[in-house]
This record gives sequence, C-alpha cells and structure tokens, in this order.
Amino acid sequence: MGAKKSDSDRRIGRRALLVGGAAAAVGTGVLARDELARLYWRLPGVRRPRVAGAVDFRGARWVAASEANFRWADRPDDYTIDMVVVHVTQGDLGSAVKAFEDPGHRAAAHYIVGKDGHVTQMIRELDVAYHAGNRAYNERSVGIEHEGFVDRPEDFTDAMYATSAELTAGICRRYGIPVDREHVIGHVEVPGTDHTDPGEHWDWDRYLPLVRKALTASA
Repeated sequence: MGAKKSDSDRRIGRRALLVGGAAAAVGTGVLARDELARLYWRLPGVRRPRVAGAVDFRGARWVAASEANFRWADRPDDYTIDMVVVHVTQGDLGSAVKAFEDPGHRAAAHYIVGKDGHVTQMIRELDVAYHAGNRAYNERSVGIEHEGFVDRPEDFTDAMYATSAELTAGICRRYGIPVDREHVIGHVEVPGTDHTDPGEHWDWDRYLPLVRKALTASA
C-alpha cells in the first residue's frame, strides 16, 4: 500500500528543507524530487523509523544482520527496486546466518530460504544489502539466499522452491517487477562478480512459472 499523496508531499517537503543547503552548495539550482530524496537519506544519522523485528514476508523469522553488512536506506523512495537476485549459501542455514551477523563478513542478503522452506529475514527491503558485489545492483535489488551447495541438486527441495517463489512473487508485486529473466537473475549474472551461484542445478524453467503462479494467486 502506498502513502497518501499529501503524506508523500510532506515527506518530500521536509527533505527539501534539510538538503536545501546542499543544493545551494553544489550550485545545481533546483534539484529533482528524486535527487532530493537521495541526498536526504545520505545525511549522517538520518534513517526512516523502524519497528523492531518487523519482516516484509509473512511468517519469516527475523534475525538482524550486522550493520556493517548493509546500508540504511528508504527504498523505493531513494532507490528504485527492479530486480531480485538469487543466491546459494554454499553452506547450511546456521553458517549463513552467523556470517551475516559477523561485521567482518562485509556481505549479507535480505533473506535466506532453508531447505525446509522456512524463511529468515536479516535485512529489511527498505535497506541496501551488500549481496551482489556490485553497488548499483545492490541498490536496485533484493537478495535471496538459498541453503545448500551449487553442486548438490538435492539441496534445492520442493519446499524451498515453493516458498522462494512466494517470496519473489511478493517482492515483484510490491515493486512492480516483471517476472522474467531480465529482472529475476542469478548472482552469476551480476556484472563484475566472481560467483557462480545459483549454478547449473537451479531450475529456472521450474522456478519462474512458480513465481508467476504465486503472483497470480495473490492478486
């Protein structure tokens, strides 16, 4: 659900006041509304109020990632979300959670889907997770890890595919993302990455129809 227009205008108005000095300093004159939003959320100490433990996917378990592994933001107001990136953990669920809680890891995804179909959310979709190894892709995408190893097709269970499809369908519905291979991609497809996940055993021909079915069912 979107905010009422009047609420949105008030929010932009507050941002405009706060970044007015920045606009004058760079000598750009009148900045576009979306640029004002970007500047506002980059000011030190500014972030949108949060509800502790809130999740974006119903039924997900919340475990907070280290603040070193993501950047506070206010997406999609400051960065458009138009992509989902599919990952594989190369380990079990517990080790992935522990890694994302570790400030020295310097990477984390928004979600982890277990072999049993349960979802752990570690970063809000509002925020920019360091998951893709590419800053621009991080800013525009939601990252979903899947428990297992790329060379073990048995790790990609029916429960995992079903829940992941529902998760991706919800993300696509919220942000108007097309369900196709240009907008739902694997980590391996991110420019500049050295990762190979989700690997050749991830069944895209099965996954995307499941996402479309889940999207239709929730309409």
